[in-house]
Amino acid sequence: MFKIGSYILDKNSPSFIIAELSANHNGSIETALETIRAAKRAGADAIKFQTYTADTITLKSNKEDFKISGTIWDGKFLHDLYQEAYTPWEWHSILFEEAKKVGLVCFSSPFDFTAVDFLESLDVPAYKIASFEITDIPLIHYTASKGKPIIISTGIAEYEDIELAVETCRKAGNDQIALLKCTSSYPAPIEEANMRMVQKLADDFNVITGLSDHTMGSIVPIVSVCFGAKIIEKHFILDRSIGGPDASFSMNELEFKEMVDAVRKAESAIGIETYELTEKQKAGKVFSRSLYISKEIKKGEMIDEKSIRSVRPGLSLHPKYYSDVLGKRAKKDFTIGDRIKKEDFE
Repeated sequence: MFKIGSYILDKNSPSFIIAELSANHNGSIETALETIRAAKRAGADAIKFQTYTADTITLKSNKEDFKISGTIWDGKFLHDLYQEAYTPWEWHSILFEEAKKVGLVCFSSPFDFTAVDFLESLDVPAYKIASFEITDIPLIHYTASKGKPIIISTGIAEYEDIELAVETCRKAGNDQIALLKCTSSYPAPIEEANMRMVQKLADDFNVITGLSDHTMGSIVPIVSVCFGAKIIEKHFILDRSIGGPDASFSMNELEFKEMVDAVRKAESAIGIETYELTEKQKAGKVFSRSLYISKEIKKGEMIDEKSIRSVRPGLSLHPKYYSDVLGKRAKKDFTIGDRIKKEDFE
């Protein structure tokens, strides 16, 4: 069982939808607080933060190794980017309280042991391991050892990386594991979403699976639920015009709400595995076929192909008895359009 807050995720549960705040507070706690409220209005089930400082996630170095290339943050040094993007730790208790007040599950991604300890002091209900931290086995083990559900993004992971991360959680005594399919590009090309992996991850590792999405729009989250996604995470911002490191690939309130509504409709359309008919489907059976008298028949006459026909509506004898009735004799008179029963013939 995977339980986060009051939400229990299983094969038939709705997806758990997370609004990722990340750096979208743009350095303002008031913006962060209003973003939490907006996420609730937009239909999110949870709000997620990232808990680090520039010094806990990287080194203050201007060496070429620490210079970013190949992303929307090209030319920046890692320490500078994270100094701009981090959520001050002194905000966390205030933000957690606001999330609780509006009815959102609130948790975070830790990036080192001190962040885990800090989040434990806030009694977080779960942890998220970011894509780029999936190879940080000591961090995963320490986080999993806290006994809380652990959600792991797989954006840069090959099979062996995922296998080791999952094994690490289980060795720490924690089997509450969820794996998220993720494409670690910002924004991510839709053709690289590969939603078939949502189901494959579930099959290969016997865990809850979902999506951490960086594509533009709602198509990928909608498709993900068709492959069994039970967690959907999407970056959320009040307004992209406020700027910030993640603004360009984050959804605003209207877009997020439209995504949530579309996901819920998709889940409704998927339904459950059952051959049992709904009441509407049962009512529709009136328009199926059944056997009716198709010409005037006197008692004792033999029934032939001209005597009965399989026609709409479906209120008379099932068509599967057509051959059984042929060649029998009528026990009474019939007129065109009469219903019949097997016992009407001998």
